[in-house]
Amino acid sequence: MKSEFRQMIQHDAAGGVILVFAALLALIFANSPLDTFYNGMLNMPVMIKVGAFEIAKPLLLWINDGLMAIFFFMVGLEVKREVLQGHLNSVEQITLPAIAAIAGIAAPALVYVFFNQGDPVAMKGWAIPSATDIAFALGIFSLFGRSLPITLKLFLLSVAIFDDIGAIVIIALFYSADLSTTSLLVAAIGLAALFVVNRMKVSAQGAYILIGVVVWAAVLKSGVHATLAGFAVAWFIPINVKNDDGNPMLAHMEHALHNWVAFLILPVFAFANAGVQLLGTPMDQMFSPVAVGIIAGLFIGKQVGIFGACWLAVKAGIAKLPAGTNWLQLYGVTLLCGVGFTMSLFIGSLAFETEGAEHLNSVKIGVLVGSLLSAIVGSIVISKAKKKVVPSAES
Repeated sequence: MKSEFRQMIQHDAAGGVILVFAALLALIFANSPLDTFYNGMLNMPVMIKVGAFEIAKPLLLWINDGLMAIFFFMVGLEVKREVLQGHLNSVEQITLPAIAAIAGIAAPALVYVFFNQGDPVAMKGWAIPSATDIAFALGIFSLFGRSLPITLKLFLLSVAIFDDIGAIVIIALFYSADLSTTSLLVAAIGLAALFVVNRMKVSAQGAYILIGVVVWAAVLKSGVHATLAGFAVAWFIPINVKNDDGNPMLAHMEHALHNWVAFLILPVFAFANAGVQLLGTPMDQMFSPVAVGIIAGLFIGKQVGIFGACWLAVKAGIAKLPAGTNWLQLYGVTLLCGVGFTMSLFIGSLAFETEGAEHLNSVKIGVLVGSLLSAIVGSIVISKAKKKVVPSAES
């Protein structure tokens, strides 16, 4: 058990390090003579055509709509497993993380609105600081919180999972437009087909993947963001049916995707989206209300919302602190929840997709600074927390 936990820690830490490297590489490319190559590569048109069906998008959107759909597919698998068999399958276990996640979505959004009220274009980005980057947050925790209770890591994972569910709902409700009834009908038929093969206990993974690709393509054409297809398809993957190799299908898919997501998909997304041009950027753009709202939302809104809600819930007797933890340790975790990074960049790309480079640059600056502040201060607090004994809520 100890060796497996050590491997999990090393895996999470390595994923976080690679994400940082990808973001730094993007910043170097965007602020050097390589910027022309960097932007040209991301804007390179890529087309897939089968008969009359055609998908033509620049490479950047293939990354954001395609690779991130795989990420959300894995998130969906993880959520389904945790809800049905894991540590989210009882009211007692989910109460505190659920309360924390709701506050962690609402408080940063309110902070952003405070800085951007009155500007209808800027208000499109209200959800940007509400996101948490699971991979990055867990990576930091694994590096600096190795001696902390495993229950604290499970709390962080649970909050991030609920946060992702909130992001899915926000994307579906607020960042989908010009809906195509025909494409939505095709997607619905595809999901119905997945339901049928699930109930028939079909063991061939290829059947689920093939139908899932059709659903993704239909959703992509429908006006609903394509990443939602990944999350929806995951819920039709059977959890108890074994595949042709004799392994539980859902667990096998989740395990097989984990390294691809951590070491390729998220780093590629970070490289494609974190390249903000700092040299020559006016100061008023670097510290625009959009950027300041995101920074304050991630660094202040997240910790105040989550820690405050947890404190109230515990004191009111609604929930309990994770076993073996104390308030200082919990505070360190709430800071890590302010690391929005890939998820915040993703929502920002949706919010200002049609508004030009100025708003997108402000988003990137805000996300990078807010996430960096949360990561640094969170790392310091967690490092101190494992050395200092603080009375728990029950004492």
